[in-house]
Amino acid sequence: MPSSSLRIFLHDYTGHPPQVHVSRELARRGHTVLYAYAGMIETPRGNLTRQPDDPPGLDIVGVEIGGIFRKHSYFKRQLQEIEYGHAVARIAAAFAPDIIIAGDTPLFPLNSLRRLARRRPAAFVFWMMDVYGLAVRDGLAKKLPIFSGPIGSFYIAFEKYLVRRSDQVVVISEGFRDLLENWRVPPERVETLPLWAPLEDIPLRDKDNPWSRKHRLTSTINIVYSGTLGLKHNPQHLVTLARRIEPRSDTRLLVISEGLGADFLKEQKELLNLANLEIMPYQPFSDLPDVFGSADILLVLLEPEAGIFSVPGKVLSHLCAGRPQVGLIPRENRASRVINESRGGVVIDPRSPDDFVDAIARLVESPEERALLGRNARAYAERKFDIARIGEVFEQIITKPLRAATPAAKI
Repeated sequence: MPSSSLRIFLHDYTGHPPQVHVSRELARRGHTVLYAYAGMIETPRGNLTRQPDDPPGLDIVGVEIGGIFRKHSYFKRQLQEIEYGHAVARIAAAFAPDIIIAGDTPLFPLNSLRRLARRRPAAFVFWMMDVYGLAVRDGLAKKLPIFSGPIGSFYIAFEKYLVRRSDQVVVISEGFRDLLENWRVPPERVETLPLWAPLEDIPLRDKDNPWSRKHRLTSTINIVYSGTLGLKHNPQHLVTLARRIEPRSDTRLLVISEGLGADFLKEQKELLNLANLEIMPYQPFSDLPDVFGSADILLVLLEPEAGIFSVPGKVLSHLCAGRPQVGLIPRENRASRVINESRGGVVIDPRSPDDFVDAIARLVESPEERALLGRNARAYAERKFDIARIGEVFEQIITKPLRAATPAAKI
């Protein structure tokens, strides 16, 4: 059965680049693929519009629910995610898939898709990019500390339940394996596939390009942060950096983001008169190569509690762009190891934020080092991010339950 054309439903809540990228590749390999993402959330996204060269077997849908998504209200958000789960399951049911893949998906919608897979029946693949229960617990520890223990325990138990009842689990780093072993997930049901970025969608760009000219960035040294500024990112580090480079009229800090973190930076810009700090909304994915091309240094932020599991996709996109990056990232995180392996940037421990600012200041003064790190970054991406190879491996992983004589029992 796996060698023939399959109907594959791939759900990725955030709409990030690797997930839609591999959906295109699966369709090129002859499968009928419906890629679904949450249309109502604000976050940087991949290339979610149909392209002239897209295979005919690919379709892309943004799933919507009524009203404004209450991202920062814990209880309202949970109710909306339950509603969202019903909506995405209805779309998946109408598609009648052979395989359902849930990547980067909150647990209530993920369970809706798992239950649909059991009813059809279809193989269910849990693409595990973070440990959602731990993220909820750590997030609530900052906002609702009195509830973080019991609520976090509930979500960890719920996630354990879901992952043990999946036909196949795909993890993005080996760091997940000890946890899954403790959760008594059979090791033969777990495969590792590191994340990547769409190399062909992020070609090298000169600094002097249409986007940089439009925003007057061609003749300055540009330090760029692009992406979410949520609970795993501390925007105060960017304020500290802006204050450090303030004396330099030739240097700008450009932050491309939306939401509470961006609002905080706007307030600090006015309060502290940070003329060299600029905040922009998310830019279209089609502009991303030029955005990165305008940068001399790219930034990554990840708080200590993010630990080993969460891997910021921007790290991988930066490698494609051929620009040096400075990451304030836990040493044990996979993203930290990728930057070090690529020799395409500098990694600083989040417990040493002053070193983060110092490292950026050194790179501002050293165009030769910036150029070397940028070349290393692109060379690494070209070696590692071949989508034809990745697509072949991913296809083998997700069709494994269909090849098995007795797929995992569903409870």
